[in-house]
Amino acid sequence: MSDKVLLDYGSGGRASQRLISDLFLEHLGNDELNRLNDAAELAMTGRLAMSTDSFVVDPIFFPGGNIGSLAVHGTVNDVAMMGAIPRHITCAYILEEGLPMDDLEQIVKAMGEAARHAGVTIVSGDTKVVPKGAVDKIFINTTGIGDIIVDPAPSGDAAKPGDAVLISGTIGDHGLTILGTREGLDFEAKVESDSASLNHLLVKLVQELPEVHVLRDPTRGGLATTLNEITTSSNVCCELVENSMPIRPEVKGGCSILGLDPLYLANEGKFLCILPQEHADKALEIMRNDPLGKDACQIGTMTDANPGKVVLETPLGGKRLLNMLEGEQLPRIC
Repeated sequence: MSDKVLLDYGSGGRASQRLISDLFLEHLGNDELNRLNDAAELAMTGRLAMSTDSFVVDPIFFPGGNIGSLAVHGTVNDVAMMGAIPRHITCAYILEEGLPMDDLEQIVKAMGEAARHAGVTIVSGDTKVVPKGAVDKIFINTTGIGDIIVDPAPSGDAAKPGDAVLISGTIGDHGLTILGTREGLDFEAKVESDSASLNHLLVKLVQELPEVHVLRDPTRGGLATTLNEITTSSNVCCELVENSMPIRPEVKGGCSILGLDPLYLANEGKFLCILPQEHADKALEIMRNDPLGKDACQIGTMTDANPGKVVLETPLGGKRLLNMLEGEQLPRIC
């Protein structure tokens, strides 16, 4: 193959076949994908969770991952937030003519590794190549599907007054990493994306706890925006304690210099768990026994005081209203 992506690789002809066999099947192949049918044949019954997402992150390589691993993690996590075991993924690539083939191989290889770690198979895909300048290097769309294993499934409109609000770990890592890499910023301490598949930990939670009301990953818009979505859908108020927020010193320092609020930065390997207070200690125990949840903590409580609002108690005892993100604090974050 050429050392760069050519328009011919998207033509559907021999060059496309070489790209599929020598690259995609090499790293993503499995019994279903290898059949190269127009669609995947899946044996699934019962209640299913399905989600789709597009990834346009800039830069495409960053500390802690790349656009390929991020695409798998993001889609797996969205399906798992429904109390489901992710099973299969489809992926579609929009490639810019001239993209270095080595870069594409690194991305596809990372997708394969992320899928195997998450326990999902990539069963269908598509590749288009567009002229130079029509896209920025590579865009990826993924769709995931999985079996819902609990009834009722966690849902953003199921939070109730009295519920505990838990977060699985530190916030803001991914957003600051992307910004720092894009702008060539050199922070005093290393910052790295938290991009990871959370499905194995989430399955433990929903299987071992009698009741989980909401699971949600605070990606674009960060923790504050995600909680606003939940309080609006559930018609409850979220009261947070600022001193309880798990934020790495290097993220806090970077945000202070750049004028960013870590509560609005994207996360790609963390989740919110909202459940009855009496189950909070057990949930934290499960989360902290997993490397992806070792910094889990309770950050607040749902109340009926101000439905639809998110209120932060400051270290001085004051109250700060956290609104949904207005505008784009950091574009192309995922």
